[in-house]
Amino acid sequence: MPGAFVILFILTIVAVIATWFVPAGSYSKLSYIPSSTQLKIEQPGEIDKVPATQEALDNLGVKIDIEQFRSGGITESVSIPDTYQRLEQQPANITDIPKSMVQGTIEAVDIMVFIFVLGGLIGVIRASGAFESGLFSLTKKTKGHEFLLVSLVSILMILGGTLCGIEEEAVAFYPVLVPIFIALGYDSIVCVGAIFLASSVGTSFSTINPFSVVIASNAAGTTFTQGLGWRTFGCIVGAIFVVSYLYWYCKKIKKDPTFSYTYEDHESFNEQWAIESDNNNVESEFTKRRKLILLLFIATFPIMIWGVMSNGWGFPTMAASFLSFTIFIMILAATGKNGIGEKGAVDSFTKGASSLVGVSLIIGLARGINFVLNEGMISDTILYFAINLVKNMSGPLFIITMLFIFFFLGFVVPSSSGLAVLAMPIMAPLADAVNIPRFVIVTAYQFGQYAMLFLAPTGLVMATLQMLNMKYSHWLRFVWPVVTFLLIFGGGILITQVLVY
Repeated sequence: MPGAFVILFILTIVAVIATWFVPAGSYSKLSYIPSSTQLKIEQPGEIDKVPATQEALDNLGVKIDIEQFRSGGITESVSIPDTYQRLEQQPANITDIPKSMVQGTIEAVDIMVFIFVLGGLIGVIRASGAFESGLFSLTKKTKGHEFLLVSLVSILMILGGTLCGIEEEAVAFYPVLVPIFIALGYDSIVCVGAIFLASSVGTSFSTINPFSVVIASNAAGTTFTQGLGWRTFGCIVGAIFVVSYLYWYCKKIKKDPTFSYTYEDHESFNEQWAIESDNNNVESEFTKRRKLILLLFIATFPIMIWGVMSNGWGFPTMAASFLSFTIFIMILAATGKNGIGEKGAVDSFTKGASSLVGVSLIIGLARGINFVLNEGMISDTILYFAINLVKNMSGPLFIITMLFIFFFLGFVVPSSSGLAVLAMPIMAPLADAVNIPRFVIVTAYQFGQYAMLFLAPTGLVMATLQMLNMKYSHWLRFVWPVVTFLLIFGGGILITQVLVY
């Protein structure tokens, strides 16, 4: 199995080839202009503007409350139903391969800066010795109850996923938790499972996540409170499944370390992430200054979560918040007795940031694939053919087919909010034709797309695996039971909803 960069490069070539064979086409797009309180209708080669009224939306066949646009509930362009039209083919060429890589990296610059600041912060803390001494103290206190920490982290990440859609933000937790999990005797699989897997399962069963279920419900012309009980039940079952699965795996590798799916790479993984010391009296070195450094470091995470949930922070604001704490920590680490000095603090920040360059580039390359599909005008065509596939179906067959359509679309459009505004205004009215509530379509979108995002190289998976130097084949071996669970259990919920309503 090739590495992350090679896989994404191959997929970029496949996307370029697809623009030659998949017919080009597009739906008209609708967006709100706050400054003029108008709706902008973008058609190929033409732009119209109409008053931002409910009547205008009804005339366009867009079954969305106008207040969703005015309040900022929907900020991206949405597709207008029944407006798909074939366009002149827009085939990409060989020069578009490097161009898409550069463009995807430019579009991901906000996430990349956040990751660089995070890496620099981790570098300074490690250089200060605070990580080393704090970790020794923690492992002594948790001896014999190691899995308790894994389960606690998993539950917190599930809550973060279901409440506020923690995805890219989860990258921030790896440098903190990976050394701890290694010290507890676990491998890279447990690290990804407790962070990425747990948060993604939480997002799959989003209850009030504004970036998934809320924006999808708005775009579908319904409210996120509809189906909330079903999603809450699903989230509880999903949490039990994930924690139980991690417990089984942790118990296996504790009994026999060679059982680890990544055992062949464990030495290089430990060399990269483990924190060791030759000092036999490390615990006594857990000084007040180091405790203060760790306290400031830990404080950045609840502040980040509060900012995302309460104030809608984006990556630039999160990066600024982390950088503010980094400056204070650098001052503490550089000064005083046994301080690392000004040069040491700056060098450790630079070294820490540079260690995450590969992870940042992976995110940019993944976005480049979507850039090729959009520039080739084939994303809407894929959606159009998917809709025609289910038009004449009804009942359970309809909703299960929708589940797998969203599963496939999750590869083409890995952004939860992006897929919501692209597909929901067109998909949701299909529910009316088969007499099922529109919220069931929203539920199918959640289960289908996130089942794919556990696998899709176009999503966050490759950045996660690159960070932990994990092979994609090892990840697939671990995650396929979770994908199977989500599709089977989610499909069962969907069929039950159809039969009940």
